[in-house]
Amino acid sequence: MGEVYLAEDTELARTVALKILPAEFTTDQKRLQRFFQEARAASSLNHPNILTIYEIGQADSSRFIVTEFIDGETLRHRISRSTVPITEALDVAIQVASALSAAHAAGIVHRDIKPENIMVRRDGIVKVLDFGLAKLTEPQQTANAIDTSAPTKVLIKTEPGLVMGTAQYMSPEQARGLAVDERTDIWSLGVVLYEIVSGIAPFKGQTASDTIASILKTEHLPLSSPVAEVPAEMERIVSKALEKEAGDRYQTSKDLLVDLRHLKKRIDFEAELGRSHPPESTSHNQQVALDTREVEPARTTSSVEYVVSRIRQHKRIFALATLAVLLAVGLSYWFFTRSATNAAPIESIAVMPFINESGNADNEYLSDGMTESLIGSLSQLPRLSVKARTSVFRYKGKAVDPHTVGLELSVQAVLLGRITERSEMLTLSLELVDARTENVIWSEQYNRRQSDLVSLQSEIARDVSNKLRVKLSGADEQKLAKNYTANGEAYQLYLKGQYEWNKHTQADLQRGIEYFNQAIEVDPNYALAYSGLADSYGVLGNNYLPPNEAFPKAKAYAAKALAIDDTLAEAHTSMCAVRLFYDWNWAEAEKELKRAQTLNPNETSAHDLYSAYFEVMGQPDEAQAEGKRAQELDPLSPMMNTDIGIDSYYWRRYDEAIAQLEKTIHLEQRYVLAWVYLGQAYEQKKMYAQAIETFQKGMTQAERHPQLLASLGHAYALSGERDKALKALDELREMSKQRYISPYSFAVVYAGLGDKEQAFGWLDKAYQDRSFFLIWLKVEPQFDSLREDP
Repeated sequence: MGEVYLAEDTELARTVALKILPAEFTTDQKRLQRFFQEARAASSLNHPNILTIYEIGQADSSRFIVTEFIDGETLRHRISRSTVPITEALDVAIQVASALSAAHAAGIVHRDIKPENIMVRRDGIVKVLDFGLAKLTEPQQTANAIDTSAPTKVLIKTEPGLVMGTAQYMSPEQARGLAVDERTDIWSLGVVLYEIVSGIAPFKGQTASDTIASILKTEHLPLSSPVAEVPAEMERIVSKALEKEAGDRYQTSKDLLVDLRHLKKRIDFEAELGRSHPPESTSHNQQVALDTREVEPARTTSSVEYVVSRIRQHKRIFALATLAVLLAVGLSYWFFTRSATNAAPIESIAVMPFINESGNADNEYLSDGMTESLIGSLSQLPRLSVKARTSVFRYKGKAVDPHTVGLELSVQAVLLGRITERSEMLTLSLELVDARTENVIWSEQYNRRQSDLVSLQSEIARDVSNKLRVKLSGADEQKLAKNYTANGEAYQLYLKGQYEWNKHTQADLQRGIEYFNQAIEVDPNYALAYSGLADSYGVLGNNYLPPNEAFPKAKAYAAKALAIDDTLAEAHTSMCAVRLFYDWNWAEAEKELKRAQTLNPNETSAHDLYSAYFEVMGQPDEAQAEGKRAQELDPLSPMMNTDIGIDSYYWRRYDEAIAQLEKTIHLEQRYVLAWVYLGQAYEQKKMYAQAIETFQKGMTQAERHPQLLASLGHAYALSGERDKALKALDELREMSKQRYISPYSFAVVYAGLGDKEQAFGWLDKAYQDRSFFLIWLKVEPQFDSLREDP
């Protein structure tokens, strides 16, 4: 990329690096224009680990770049000097990954990450060079013409067909001449990290072509082969960065950065623990001479003896030193016991989805189910706020930064877990992290047979609560120790049922029902499985089946669950849904809600149902309070956030509703009800064009749902587009031939058309079906036009 000179900026009195571009650049206007464009982009990267560009200029016919001067050495030189400790290697990789993350966010891919383009200052700060410049160098005539003698030369452009980069650090897609993205830089950093730690390259050959062939066809040696003491987590990180398929690699440099930081903190923490231990023994041949006299060979010592044995010069000194040691030990003991006694308990936690590392997608039910079970167990503790499943599962499949999660979910601690299954044996690795400091509070590895899953779940709940320093009553301890089944097979079948239930499609719900029934066949007294059946039929009755067909089953299963275990909060919540949505028995619904909240104050669904109950009762303040509590427990749930907006809509606070529902759609575009009530709020403000656009967009972004279609027909009718409203009715009729459509949806369109007779007729059919929509009829603005009809 030209010659580099050490220079002085006389205006600002600073030392700079001056890079003169090759003469051929000045004669190619297209390349020169691209150079300026990309150099400007690179100069906009204001990041501490990216070389700062001060100026791009011209002197006579020469073009030049002025950058900061780095007082240090290239990473290549550092590697050649001596073995790089793992902690130092991680520190370098973290800084490079941070630079890449910033560049990728700005749309810039480096394409030539290698030790020659990474400099380490004397103070340890890393600088990445040549951002935005790599693709400007002269392309070669063929992909094989790679000049490995010029380590900083970049050879190929980024469009498909040509290869760009230094052979040893090319990604497979780069070597093939395919289009590349940020995942190419991730591969290159993986190669660099492998080389820093081991001192050798993972892919090499006698020629550049041989090296590329190695990259494309061979697997690298495990990092633990050249470096036996390498941490298993580093092995995993490097291997993931070096996946040959870009889709199997880290998808963003931020994800890689999070894992690197996490590993560095763990290693630092373990090193600190090691430094805090007193020496256990000394060599029998060791002699300590504090004066000219010899002393006896050292023997195994206690921590106090270790200090005292070294101060025998004089009785007075010994006495004073002994006093000092005893005082120090006493103060340390006082401080330790005082801090241990007075340590503030952690009051909020998010249990992140456990990562399935078994390599078998069929085991997702296990990692998800163990996560959900632990959330359920911990949420029973009244002094601990536990974020609900919906919110934490939004992080599934993503790299988790505990500090970021803490801020986003407003929690003090984050629990991370990984599950590996091999031949009926499970390994579950847990790590509890303080989200405020990112310090590891506790980590543990559990090795169990799959048949021991039941006892493992309660054991983990107890261990986590102890490490959180939550004050437990006797009743709390009983809750954590409680197992709802003693049968491991039944428990796994239940987890499979929950896994299907959480997908919420009709087919998945039916599969979930099959698993719940199988669990009950194995253990007929499994109350949780009956509660799962009740919830499944409740969802079917509100969405896919006639309510009078589904809800009686939900009621029977909820009653069976309660007959087995009246202390099961989930079963009381299931029964409440039946009482509220189907029986329309308000007193019994509230009774079930109060019981559920007493048993489990963190039961999100109970708070959400209580909000619906207060809406039906016409109590806006109470409805809002319960809705807010549900949202606090499940802040990223589209349902909880939508229900806050619906609450405002029912009380005619349309601007509030619009603001809240727009936030919800930004959170999750596929949640149908957010689109439904956002459009209806616009409609009530007589903003018909916006309402129609919202309903149409919802059918594109989410699904062509009957409620969206009915509300669209209602909006068409109010806006004067009667023909389109009638077409919406026709589509609802066609849809009803394929699936159950609530008569309520037809009533909505007829109400908009002003056809009161048809509207009342369809509402009567909805009443016969026991449609749950009718419980809000008193507060639903869409039917205001019918209220004065006798």
